[in-house]
Amino acid sequence: MLQLKNIIKKYKINDFTQTALNQVSMDFRENEFVAILGQSGSGKTTLLNIIGGLDRYDSGDLIINGKSTQQFKDSDWDAYRNNSVGFIFQSYNLISHLSVLDNVEIGMTLSGVSKTEKKKKALAALERVGLTLHRNKKPSQLSGGQMQRVAIARALANNPDIILADEPTGALDSETSEQIMQLIQEIAKDKLVIMVTHNAEIAEKYADRIVKLSDGKLISDSNPATEAELNSNYTLKRTSMSFFTALKLSWKNIGTKRWRTGLTAFASSIGIIGVTLVLSLSNGFNIQIGNVESSTLSGYPLTVSAGVSAQNFRRNSSTMLNGGTTTTTTDATAIYPYDYTKDSVTHTNTLTQEYLDYIDAIDPTLLLGVNYNQSVNMNLLSIQNKLPVSLDASAINFSVFPKELDSSSSKYIETNYDLLAGSSPTQMSDLVLVLDEENKIDKSIIATLGLDGDAASLTYESLIGYTFKAIPNDLYYTKQGHTFTINGTNDELTAIYNNEAAITLKIVGVIRPNADAQSPAVTAGIAYSNALSDYFLADSQKSAIVAAQQSVEYNILTGAPFSSTSASVATGLAAMRVLQQGNTNTKASALASLGASGIPQSISLYPTDFTAKQAVITYLDNWNTNLSDENKIVYSDLSATFTDSIGSVLDAVTLVLIAFASISLFVSLIMIGIITYISVLERTKEIGILRSLGARKKDITRVFNAETFIIGTASGLLGVGLAYLLTFPINIILFKLTDLKNVALINPVHAALLFGFSIVLAMLGGLLPARMAAQKDPVAALRSE
Repeated sequence: MLQLKNIIKKYKINDFTQTALNQVSMDFRENEFVAILGQSGSGKTTLLNIIGGLDRYDSGDLIINGKSTQQFKDSDWDAYRNNSVGFIFQSYNLISHLSVLDNVEIGMTLSGVSKTEKKKKALAALERVGLTLHRNKKPSQLSGGQMQRVAIARALANNPDIILADEPTGALDSETSEQIMQLIQEIAKDKLVIMVTHNAEIAEKYADRIVKLSDGKLISDSNPATEAELNSNYTLKRTSMSFFTALKLSWKNIGTKRWRTGLTAFASSIGIIGVTLVLSLSNGFNIQIGNVESSTLSGYPLTVSAGVSAQNFRRNSSTMLNGGTTTTTTDATAIYPYDYTKDSVTHTNTLTQEYLDYIDAIDPTLLLGVNYNQSVNMNLLSIQNKLPVSLDASAINFSVFPKELDSSSSKYIETNYDLLAGSSPTQMSDLVLVLDEENKIDKSIIATLGLDGDAASLTYESLIGYTFKAIPNDLYYTKQGHTFTINGTNDELTAIYNNEAAITLKIVGVIRPNADAQSPAVTAGIAYSNALSDYFLADSQKSAIVAAQQSVEYNILTGAPFSSTSASVATGLAAMRVLQQGNTNTKASALASLGASGIPQSISLYPTDFTAKQAVITYLDNWNTNLSDENKIVYSDLSATFTDSIGSVLDAVTLVLIAFASISLFVSLIMIGIITYISVLERTKEIGILRSLGARKKDITRVFNAETFIIGTASGLLGVGLAYLLTFPINIILFKLTDLKNVALINPVHAALLFGFSIVLAMLGGLLPARMAAQKDPVAALRSE
């Protein structure tokens, strides 16, 4: 059944090597009582530990029921100890915080035996050793002989094939020793019992076979067994400790040091209390901000803009169509061409006369006023491949900055944007390249400028200094009979480009919205000054082509008559491209393309109060009823943006306070790690006992993870509970100071998350000590006190 083949075991201590076993070979029968004798240092205990799988041989082979163990993994040895071996130790090695019954059951628990069967077998084992009446006692309540009987019952309970006894009577008086030896002799009738002892008299009296060792060598064997026939069908049942079992073990251990555990949980809860209170105040102040919006910010405008870009739509619209998220990269140092048509949520408002009539029909009592912002047209040319080509203004997202852009201080840029490279614009003809928060820009803009839109990245310097020209209408268009045409030949465009009337525009800087910019005026593209806008609006209105268009009822560029009905078309700068392609059929759209449109670029509506504002929002939303997402008109709410700004400040303050409160969380993490490490030191012998019974390394880890889980749970409950109680005096104090009621309000979601975080934090703190516990040598752990 059990064979040792040329077993060699050496221990190396610094430069000294001690040979504990030297070429030891012997076979054992299935049913016999073998006593191993020898002086201290002869290798008796080492041999017993190797047979029991607690220690590993260096060479040779241990054969179990014909199966070699040379290829055994840790899990195989764990299963072997649990299935095939029962240990009886000189010092009993009982787990002190478990009852007698629990100590006997623990090996079967690792085997996955059901609760009913486990208890039945444990009681039968206790009855066999005469301790049934003591099953609910703790080991400390028993005598030495009784504790050794419990150890024997534990060894028998899982019905192993082999019983290993290491000096089982070494700590007992002679009378008790005789009783224990008689019990072990009885067990040997149907099992293999291998006992290590110094007492030759006991060995001669009770053992069937006496084996003597000296200096790690087998020197005599009173009744050697013949070599058994090999059997390769030996299988092992894997051990497994459930997390519930680990919780039970840890709970009973914690019960022996309630005060220390309670103080640890309370200390850990301080950080949770701090974070919970900060979040409760943030939650309450956000509610107060909402009340402020309702009562004092209702006069801020609702804005409807034509041609809403992907970025504006994601950040500013109150009506979101299909959602959209973005991340911010503040440390980027390059420009990233980006295909918004594929990777972003985009939407364009198409403002029509019908919609303007709808706005005009709103109840005048709801509004203090309405502001219509008109669009402006520019004819753009750039040199690409040494030839002048037309630039589509909408393709490069050509848009205007607020008037602050014209000031020498560039206040708007300094307040809302980070200047990444170059300089701020100071002249009418100065332009800036605007990137989004991730330093990205639509690749089509880069390609339209004649650069490589497919490049992975571009330097700032490749765009700074880029020039193109804005052409007045009278220079750009030529009258031919009853229509006008664009001067489109290379020679014509070259002459126009070189004409003194053409305005040279130059990119002088690269900017990006800063973290404080809640609603940037322009999105990624190229931006120009308000002065340039005023200049071309005035020039367009007095141009010959606009005067001619206003006097006729056909398209002055194509000669095609206008439709009698109003059609929904693109407006503003986008309308120019559509008109030049001959696809427009209204006079308004034709004038829009020439800078004299009756269709505004944006509309701002100023409600009289918050109730009126809600009515206006409802009115605007009614327009979108039954419309597809593509045809809806979305709007932005400036007051909501303002309160979002305040909310962002509050969020920033909240994060700072949470960061300070989190210091105590970090301290508690370290503290829990230290407490768990102390627990590992205190329970080292328990670790050795569990390993001797077949517990895996991961089971040991699970035991200590369960302990930190209990501490984390207690900490979370204490933290959230005490924080809730503290909100009452906090609210009383704040009311007296500010007249604000119920500012501290705990959000149940926050409470649940923090409770879970407390558990996770505690388990993280105990993770390293738990792993250290699992790596302990079971033989060394059993020797610890």
